[in-house]
Amino acid sequence: MLSSIYANVMVNLHGSIGPKFLLLVPLAPLFGAIMAGFFGKAIGRKGSHRVTILGVAFAFALSCVAFYHVYHTGRTYNYTVYEWMNIGSLKMEVGFLIDSLTATMMMVVTSVSLMVHIYTIGYMQDDPGYQRFFGYISLFTFSMLMLVMSNNMLQLFFGWEAVGLVSYLLIGFWYTRPTAIYANLKAFLVNRVGDFGFILGIGLLLAFSGSMNYIEIFGQAEELAKQIFPGTDWQLLSVACICLFIGAMGKSAQFPLHVWLPDSMEGPTPISALIHAATMVTAGIFMVARMSPLFELSDTALSFVIVIGSITALFMGFLGIIQNDIKRVVAYSTLSQLGYMTVALGASAYPIAIFHLMTHAFFKALLFLAAGSVIMGMHHDQDIRNMGGIRKYMPITWITSLIGSLALIGTPFFSGFYSKDSIIEAVHESHIWGSGFAYFAVIVGVFVTAFYSFRMYFLVFHGEERFGKAHDHHAHADAHDEHHDDEHSHDEHHGLAPGQKPHESPWVVTLPLVLLAIPSLLIGYVSIQVFLYNGHFNGVIFVSEHHEGMAKLAEEFHGPLAMALHGFTSLPFWLALSGVAMAWYFYLVNPAIPAAIKQRFSAIYTLLDNKYYMDRFNEIVFAGGARFLGGELWKRGDQTVIDGFLVNGSARLVGWVASVVRTFQSGYIYHYAFAMIIGVLALMSYFVLTA
Repeated sequence: MLSSIYANVMVNLHGSIGPKFLLLVPLAPLFGAIMAGFFGKAIGRKGSHRVTILGVAFAFALSCVAFYHVYHTGRTYNYTVYEWMNIGSLKMEVGFLIDSLTATMMMVVTSVSLMVHIYTIGYMQDDPGYQRFFGYISLFTFSMLMLVMSNNMLQLFFGWEAVGLVSYLLIGFWYTRPTAIYANLKAFLVNRVGDFGFILGIGLLLAFSGSMNYIEIFGQAEELAKQIFPGTDWQLLSVACICLFIGAMGKSAQFPLHVWLPDSMEGPTPISALIHAATMVTAGIFMVARMSPLFELSDTALSFVIVIGSITALFMGFLGIIQNDIKRVVAYSTLSQLGYMTVALGASAYPIAIFHLMTHAFFKALLFLAAGSVIMGMHHDQDIRNMGGIRKYMPITWITSLIGSLALIGTPFFSGFYSKDSIIEAVHESHIWGSGFAYFAVIVGVFVTAFYSFRMYFLVFHGEERFGKAHDHHAHADAHDEHHDDEHSHDEHHGLAPGQKPHESPWVVTLPLVLLAIPSLLIGYVSIQVFLYNGHFNGVIFVSEHHEGMAKLAEEFHGPLAMALHGFTSLPFWLALSGVAMAWYFYLVNPAIPAAIKQRFSAIYTLLDNKYYMDRFNEIVFAGGARFLGGELWKRGDQTVIDGFLVNGSARLVGWVASVVRTFQSGYIYHYAFAMIIGVLALMSYFVLTA
């Protein structure tokens, strides 16, 4: 069996990749998910993590082969694997489209997923749901691969909904916690709002193109751009693209559909890395890049995208400043960086958005997994106010966290610098409506990101040791940051007892950190030329001639070394440095300043602490409205109409008819004879009148 698989891989390494080869990529993690999910008790803990890790590792190896093929041959592989049904000329099928965009996403998804699988061995070792967890994360990987490998809207929607479903299971993994159940229900419902727009967009494209296949729809893009949405003077393609992007707003957590993502921290830390780094939240970014032939024909849709992205990049960053839960700080960082990617999409810099998606996947997975390592060392206390001075106790976690933080803030030579600075420059060169505000947002966001990232870094790894004290903040932490009532919960807040010290995590935790730190440091330098300026996405991602941002960046690019050296003189670098310096001074040198600012600007702090009251607004308007509407429907619809009029009313009508008829049932023969005569007279009169 293994020899035949090896032979197949070697043949495809030197020949061409076929549908059977590609089918193995998603099926390998699916097989692992089935084994761990249904037969976990039979094969045990070791069997569960071995079969799922091997499945994802195999998918990663095959993804590398697919990337090698696409990169060296420049070919696109488009196969139909299975025809589900034909309705007239409409074909509903399962198929794979493997090009440079898909191959890149396959590499990112499988590599980060593999690191998360290995990390999970150490992080979840004491959890009673160990096998179930491995089954879920392997199923999640399968769902994401089906999404990115699809060649048609039907399969895209299947993968889209599948990652949403599995994320619901993962966020609520500790289902005995009320907070976890609230969080996964919130994620599920908010994503349904976005998905409603998404399916409307798919329906519009299907109705006017007659196909769900990418290639066939893109072939009709010019014709679709000329059509008007019925009953309006709106461009059809603008409406369809905005509907599609609403789906991306839900999945990729863009304002105002971002509210589910911070609460999803209720899931175990490996899931935070998997959902927020390389998989679910990047699905919307990937989808818009895939649909670039459509979005490029609608400046209205692009303006909508860039404005939403800039709001998310700036205002979600502000929320990271006041967070005290280590995972929530990284979560708001994810929201902000997703905003950067969305801004790049709106500026028609799709390759840069995908490039930042890739670099972000590595350093954000690193930061989440490093946060999990800190949580383990702190005996599951997540409050950064209870930490400090951990650097000497957890040296591997410290140095990898520093690398991830430097990459996040865009330090020259680190991976995040090349993608983040490219986004800023692309927005600066853009002339799309909204690009001025977007440039302001991404520039200010550089300072904000550096400040909250190194606020967390300094409070966790430097300064005085605040752990192991009776007055730990976690004893009176905010209700929404606490974890509740699950005696088996692996991630429950305990904290260090007086005299206890943190400890470095086991190798199954630190090895993924080291392996993720390497691309976080190097991958931007070695790949920017390929991804942005060597035509890697030519023929896959389309940029209109009047969107000149990418072309101008290509003229100014003189290699990764020159770009990094020039970066030390640029405005973003000095803003990032200022943010780091301010965080150092505020939280290590003079911590009285942030306390004074908090007291002086208590109204702003309250606004940020309540997350701009978005949750409260949704609770009152949408949830309250739904409850009111449900109550009114119950009172007026159910009680008044159905019970009162239809059910009880029909019963009363029957009773009234019976009471009238009963008066004629007297028992006297002459009464019955009289009734018969009246009846015959009535019939004769009817026939005479109608003759």
